[in-house]
Amino acid sequence: MLFQDIRDYQILFLSLFLFIGIGTRDWTIQPELIMVTIITSILTQWILLIIQTRIIGNEAKQEKAITLSIRSPLITSLGLCLLLRADHWTTMALAAVCAIASKFVFQVGDKHFFNPANFGIITALLLTPDAWVSPGQWGEEWWYGMLFVGTGGMVLKRVGRWDTTAAFLGSYAALEAIRNLWLGWAWDVYWHRLMSGSLLLFALFMVTDPRSIPNARIGRLLWAVCIAVLTYILRNEFYLSTAVFWALFALAPLTVLFDTFWQARRFVWQEVEE
Repeated sequence: MLFQDIRDYQILFLSLFLFIGIGTRDWTIQPELIMVTIITSILTQWILLIIQTRIIGNEAKQEKAITLSIRSPLITSLGLCLLLRADHWTTMALAAVCAIASKFVFQVGDKHFFNPANFGIITALLLTPDAWVSPGQWGEEWWYGMLFVGTGGMVLKRVGRWDTTAAFLGSYAALEAIRNLWLGWAWDVYWHRLMSGSLLLFALFMVTDPRSIPNARIGRLLWAVCIAVLTYILRNEFYLSTAVFWALFALAPLTVLFDTFWQARRFVWQEVEE
C-alpha cells in the first residue's frame, strides 16, 4: 500500500523538489526530457529483471519483482532529473539506461555498489558532449536547505542512515573551515561554499542510499569521510565544481572492501528486496 514503504516518501519529496526547482528557480529542463528519463528507467528495470529472473529460472519471483519494482527506477529517474542537464533526449535516455543497468552489472554478493543515479550522471558526462551538472542551481536561499534537511531527515530516520550524512557533511565542513582559517578568508566565504542545495541533496538522498553503501556503521562512517576528503581535494586542488559526484563514483567500490572487513546485516526495504 502507498506510504507503507519509505521509498514512497522519497518519491514524493524528490517530485516536490523537481516541481519547486522548475517553478521557483526557472530551470530550463524540458517536460519531455523528464518523461523520457522516467519511462526509460522503468522499462530498463523491467527488461533487466525479466532477463535476470529467467536466468535464475524463477518465474513466480519474476512476476512479483516486476510488479513491485517501480519505486527504485522512479527514485533513480527523479534523481537524474534533479541533478543532470542535457540538450538532447538521447543523453537523458542513455543516463537512465546506464543508471539502472549498473545495479545489475556491478554486483558483489547480490549487492550493487554504485549509486544508480550517480553512475548515470558520470556516464552521461563522460560519453556525451551535451550533458552537464549545475551545482549552484538552487542558489543559496535558506528555505531550500531547511526543506531538504526536514524531508531528508524524515527519510533517514526511518532508514537509519543519519550517521553517513553526518560523517560526510561534518568531515567536509571541517576541512573547508581549516582551509578558510589558513587562508584568512571571511566566514561569509565559508558559508557560501557550504550553502549549496545540490550538496545537501547529495548528502541526504544520494550518499545515504542504503542499498549501495557499506552495511556496518564503522564502514559507513569511514566511507563517508573518504568521500568528503576526496571531494575537498577535487574541489580545491583541481577546481572541479562537480567534485561530490566524481568522489562518490571513484570510491563506490570501497563498499565491497568495507563489507568484507566489517560484516553486518544487509539493508532490506520494508516490502520487497530489489
